[in-house]
Amino acid sequence: MKRRQVLVSMATAATAAALSGLSPAQAASPKSTSGAKAARRIDTHQHIVPPFYGQWLESRGITAGGLPIPKWSAEAALDLMDSNGIESGILSVSTPGVHLGNDAEARVKAKEVNEYCAEVVDKYPGRFGFFATLTLPDVEGAIEQAEYALTHLKADGVILLANVRGTYVGTPEWDPLLQALDRHQARVFIHPSELPAPEVPGIPPYAADFLLDTTRAALNLAKRGCLERYPNLKIILSHAGGFVPYAAERMARICSADGSTEGGIRRLRQFYFDTALSSSAYALPALLAFAKPENITFGSDWPYANKERSSHFTGLLDAYGFTDAQRSAINRDNALRLFPRLA
Repeated sequence: MKRRQVLVSMATAATAAALSGLSPAQAASPKSTSGAKAARRIDTHQHIVPPFYGQWLESRGITAGGLPIPKWSAEAALDLMDSNGIESGILSVSTPGVHLGNDAEARVKAKEVNEYCAEVVDKYPGRFGFFATLTLPDVEGAIEQAEYALTHLKADGVILLANVRGTYVGTPEWDPLLQALDRHQARVFIHPSELPAPEVPGIPPYAADFLLDTTRAALNLAKRGCLERYPNLKIILSHAGGFVPYAAERMARICSADGSTEGGIRRLRQFYFDTALSSSAYALPALLAFAKPENITFGSDWPYANKERSSHFTGLLDAYGFTDAQRSAINRDNALRLFPRLA
């Protein structure tokens, strides 16, 4: 190897190490510790596709961001979990959710989906939790379903799509829902949906648009001071927050109360971030440099990321040069503070 190549390689390793708080030797020579099966992970980004829900979408020719609707079973979920050291998975219904244009239909479907999730949780104690599906843009229905799911079904939180037909989480019209969730001290999982814009031919929404969608929602919530006005909310952003960690310095001023970079960074760092599909050597250093260490949770994105794909990213996370304490925080401890019932 030429001297210049050696120097570039050393600089790259040193940069990744500085970002992640690890020594260059740790970053350059990552080693797995106890192995996947002993990790006891809590997966905050695992999806469920109730059979009747999947059939409903397929009957209308609907995909999930360009991906076919996968088949789901508890047995397949547990197989993925056992293979990857996931002790508990918090289930959520992915895009497009249940609102396809009709409020009444969405209310019925949300109740059916949430009751199905609650049955799965009851059938497999300790293995599953769930984020309740709501009915946005029907705010009244969303509040009603949140109250029902959080109070009677004992949901672990709610899932909100980053946007619904161009209206983003954080918009003033949806404040009554955030107020209701704040009263419940709810955990809110933000998941991307299709952008309110034409697709680029040959590039399905899940490949790039999803990351921008999450970023837009995070900026909207931060810019409007939602985390200050609703301090009891704990908000988890999918896929390492989209572009937030990478571009935070660039975006910070627009979401700061005083126009300062520092103020915007403080707001953006209040979010939690999952590792779903984001544990590569390219993405992970940016996440570790930006997020508070206690605000990173494990995510698999199964079954939309199939077993092979999900396990690949889990393997990348395991191979990263964390200390045992850092690894345990991401795999389990940080999520356990959010969801103590899973202890």
